[in-house]
Order: sequence, then structure tokens, then C-alpha cells
Amino acid sequence: MKIALAQINSTVGDIAGNARLISRDIRAARERGAELVVFPELAIIGYPPKDLLLKPAVIEECVAAIETLSAECVGIAAVIGYPCPSDSGDEGRALYNAAAVCVDGRVAHRHVKSLLPTYDVFDEHRYFEPGPKVDLTELDASGGRKLKLGISVCEDLWNERDMFSRRLYHDNPIDELAALGAQLFVNCSASPFVVRKHAFRMKLMSHVAKKHGLPLVYCNQVGGNDELVFDGRSCVFDAGGNLIAHGKAFAEDLLVVDLDEPAKLDRPPMPVLAEAYEALVLGLRDYCRKCGFQQIVLGLSGGIDSAVTAAVAVAALGAENVRGVGMPSRYSSGGSVSDAEALAKNLGIQFDVIPIEPAHTAVEGMLAEVFAGLDSDVTEENIQARLRGVVLMAMSNKFNSLLLTTGNKSEVAVGYCTLYGDMNGGFSVLSDVPKTMVFELAEWMNTPGSYNTLYDAVGGPPIPVNTITKPPSAELRPDQKDSDSLPPYDVLDDIIERYVERENSAKTIIEDTGYDAELVLRIVRLIDLNEYKRKQAAPGLKITSRAFGFGRRMPIAQRYDNRRALGEVTAS
Repeated sequence: MKIALAQINSTVGDIAGNARLISRDIRAARERGAELVVFPELAIIGYPPKDLLLKPAVIEECVAAIETLSAECVGIAAVIGYPCPSDSGDEGRALYNAAAVCVDGRVAHRHVKSLLPTYDVFDEHRYFEPGPKVDLTELDASGGRKLKLGISVCEDLWNERDMFSRRLYHDNPIDELAALGAQLFVNCSASPFVVRKHAFRMKLMSHVAKKHGLPLVYCNQVGGNDELVFDGRSCVFDAGGNLIAHGKAFAEDLLVVDLDEPAKLDRPPMPVLAEAYEALVLGLRDYCRKCGFQQIVLGLSGGIDSAVTAAVAVAALGAENVRGVGMPSRYSSGGSVSDAEALAKNLGIQFDVIPIEPAHTAVEGMLAEVFAGLDSDVTEENIQARLRGVVLMAMSNKFNSLLLTTGNKSEVAVGYCTLYGDMNGGFSVLSDVPKTMVFELAEWMNTPGSYNTLYDAVGGPPIPVNTITKPPSAELRPDQKDSDSLPPYDVLDDIIERYVERENSAKTIIEDTGYDAELVLRIVRLIDLNEYKRKQAAPGLKITSRAFGFGRRMPIAQRYDNRRALGEVTAS
């Protein structure tokens, strides 16, 4: 059988637009001789649809669109992900997460997702009823054969006993499909990108195919939807667990493979920095496109975070649509402006310089009487950051541009950022990128290579060398350095990764790393105390296994204190 995998870039809620993409690829797959075309999970509405699923009119429109699309499935069968009313009557949830099998101009079968993830960014139990049972679909194949398809939806594939130290579900729908006599596994997926995740996906699918001695077809969504980026990379494995077809990364693709003529494919993994870069570019581009923004504005401090953010913005929207703003204060070094100017020149973007010193002096004068007799502290430092926020928001409003914040995960974690100042903005590119990776990305951007299209586009290294080599500083007081307040970033990022992503306790971190106990306790306390800031932050792209955002739901008003486990404080 010749099968097509249509990894489309659905826009959440654009049912008519998504239907056009599906119709396009049904026609294209048929023209290329495919007998079956497979689409991603919930392709008709886009993933994740969140509370759009609670609107009955939305579900009615989705079902109607599937019925219309099924009429186009003549001479080809299609498997299309969609939400539909459940059969649970007046009990249970009202919807299924389903895949429609469209053949001979009608919806011939419907397969319902069994395993509903409720962790990290997933919240499917909020909307869907799990499938009551698994079953097979029998399709006519070339040569008069009948082929039994074992169709599953995303998470149904992710409960293999040999691949997980702790399985989240008691049942394994793939094992059940194999026991029923499936001859081919088909998985419709919307699996978000996380660095290094695809290597595990490949290992999982290869294992499942080899274990059951059956070919496996996996079709994944591509594109950015709010915080999530979907990397595509649909693939096919033969009955021996060998990769025989692989779709494009971070781009739409129509992948056609002949299962009767498999050819083993040797595909080296994409470098981690390359896939992180591609995810950031695609996520930002789609956020702008799907929200209606055509231009970007951001502050350029001469530092590495704003430089990397600007480079990603240029790759996403083009230099002509990106505008940088330098806002020197009395504490800004001469290199801050010159490094920002050099970056703007390298990238080919417009650069404006708007000094904040007049406004800074004016605000100090306004507050002089009420602050009389009080020492200067972080209050005065934050005034500068907030004045910059006022300038940037004015630029955003006046020119209808999306304002990007430039803070990285390390800063956001410990609150090394100013509310209503450098946190002002509509979207964050680096909020899930640790500072150490920001440096690595800058070095990678400055190195020519097959994945680094930005280097060729701008005609050389985009990031000024001085931006990479100088000590990081917020420049809000004389001779300020990040190291005045924070440990070395490699140590800080390791603590954050262990505490946030692995959920290690402070006690475990101290025992496993040998880091100074006082330092670890201070950092994890800062992470806990600054949840109120993160709740007010702009949405940002997720690229790690545990990002600050809607996937990490921590209380603000809470009294958990890691010091208790070490006996340093008593419960109150």
C-alpha cells in the first residue's frame, strides 16, 4: 500500500482554513498515487483547542467539515483527527478525541483516543471521554487485498512497558490492536517539540514496530500554536523497526511511502542547537502570522539576550519587519549602544536610539519629596527598566508592532527581571531558554553550517563578538554585573533544571551536586517566591520538558519552604 502522511500546520479554531489544507493534501496525495492519506490529531480544529471545545457550535462545525471532506475521499481513503460528540449519553464528558476514516465518499469508521494525557501542557480529561474500546478498520489495498489498520491517536502510542520506568496508564491500546489482528499501525499525533524528544520518539516507534512485527505510520502536526511548537518529523517504520521514511522538520510536508517497497533510511539526528533555533523561529513566525502581527519591535541593550531574540525575529519575519530600540541611561556603558548598533547593522534592521535620562531625572524629581531621607535601592533601579517599558509599549502601539520581551529562563526563574519594565511585551522568545543555551545559540548563529540559514542570509556572523564575550549586566547601577546577584550561569541553570524540570528537592540537589547548601536554598527560594512575576509574564515558547507557563501550575500564595527538609526552619 502507498500511504501519504500530511503534516499540516493547523491554526487553532480556523476550521474552514484547516479544511482547505486537508482538502489540498487529499488531492495531492491522490495525484501521487497514495491509497491512504493520514492527518494529525484534531487536524480540523488544531491542537490544542483548549476551551473552544466547550462551545457546541464549534463541535458542530468540526463534524460538518469532516462530512464535507469525506465526500472528497473517492479513490483514496483519509484518516483525519477531529473532536466529535461522545456516546456516553448524559454521563461522562460530552466529547471524543477521534480519528475519522473517510472512504468511498463517507465517514466509514471512527476511532477514539483511549489514553487522555493530563500532565504538563495536556489537559484532555477536561474535555474528552476516553474511548470505550479499540477496534480495527479494514481497507481495500492494491492487488485486491484487505488490510487491517490499527488506528490510534497520539498518547495511545506512549504507554509501552519496556520504554517507561513508570507507565501512566493501566492499558496499552497498541497491544490490544495487535491482539485483534492489526496488520499496520497508524498513529495520528500532535506531539509538541521538546529538545531531544524526537530521538526518544524514534526509539519508541521502532521498538513498537519490531515488538509486534508490524509497520508503523506516525503523522505529526507542525507549526506554532501559542506557547507550543510542533516539529512535524512524521515517520514510517517497517515491521523490523527500521526507519523507511521521515518528514521535514519544522515545515509542512506531504510524505508518500510505498510499504510494499520499503527502503531502509539512515537519518542522522538534528543537532540540539539547530532544532532549538528552528523551534524558536517557527514558534515566533506562527504566533505573529496567526495573531495578525506583521512587524516586531524590541529593546536592544547590547546584551546577548536581546541580540539572540533579534536574530530569531529576523529569521522569522525578515529584517525589514524588525525594529530595534536602544534606550541608554546614565549607567549604560558606551559599548551598550555601539554593540546594539553593530547588531542592527549585521542583521539589517532599523535601529532607533531614545535616551531615557531626561525621563529618569524627571521621575526622580517627582519622587524626591516622598522618598526624602530614604536610601536608594532596587526601587530606583526599576524606575529605569519601567521607563524603557513605557517607550517600547509606545512604539508597539504607534506602529502596531508585536513587542518582544528578551528575558531568558534563568532570569525568569529567579525573578531577575522587572515587572512592567523589561517584562513588558506581548511575547517572549527566550523564556524557556536557559542563559547557558542563549550563549550557545549565539555562538551557533555565528558559525556557518548546513542548518544555519541565518548566517548566509545576513552575510556573516550576526552577533557581535563583544556581545558574547562581555560580562552580562542589567546596567541599572554603576558597574553592575549579573554575577553580583547570581552564581555562575552554569551552576544556576543546573539548579533550575534539577528543581523545575526534574522536581528534585533542595536536599537532593545539595546531596547530588555538592553545591553550597546556602546557595541552593537561596536559588530554590527565589524560584518559589517569584511565581507572582511569572504569572504576569508574556506567553513564551516552550522548548524544554518543563517550561514556566500553563504547563507548570504552582500557587502564588503558599508557604512550602525547602529549608524545612534540612531542619533550617520549623513549620509555622
